[in-house]
Amino acid sequence: MYEACRQIQAWNCKYSGDPPRSVSVNLSARQFALDTLVDEITHILQETGLSPQHLKLEITESMLVDDPEIVGRTLEQLRRLGVHLQIDDFGTGYSSLSYLHRLPVDAIKIDQSFVNKLMNPEEGASITEIVRTIIRLAWELGITVIAEGVEKQEQYTWLRDNECNYAQGYLISEPLDPSAVEVFLENQVEKVSTY
Repeated sequence: MYEACRQIQAWNCKYSGDPPRSVSVNLSARQFALDTLVDEITHILQETGLSPQHLKLEITESMLVDDPEIVGRTLEQLRRLGVHLQIDDFGTGYSSLSYLHRLPVDAIKIDQSFVNKLMNPEEGASITEIVRTIIRLAWELGITVIAEGVEKQEQYTWLRDNECNYAQGYLISEPLDPSAVEVFLENQVEKVSTY
């Protein structure tokens, strides 16, 4: 987490962006269970100079059911800190949909197992309706929706047409190492400066 925060802060200082870039970090159940989690994150943010709103912490659905009361308290502390909270791999865990309105969650990430089946005639309309319903529900609750594993233009188009906020996957970009990200950011700066 320290390295992710340090790197995104360095890039935000080097390459202007409006809004500044954010970084998402997955939290394991083990990390989330630490009594010192909020203090450690606070320390990392102070040490790196990264504003809390530029850190997005991802937790899995299954973590929500372990002890909803303790999870809720920890999420509230992180929210007060200013960190954004996302439920990763949404749709594959065991959580009740009721958690979405009770917990301070900013975004859900629709699991790629659903996205991969979009536009697949063998799956019928059921997967499509499930994804459409997840998007609508999130919108009703004021929660941002991110689709994981977008690999085909048809998937991207369907998600965009159904008002999914964001997409990630190989159609957008393959994973990049830091030097490749630097090249990408340099190209973005050049494009902006030529307009």
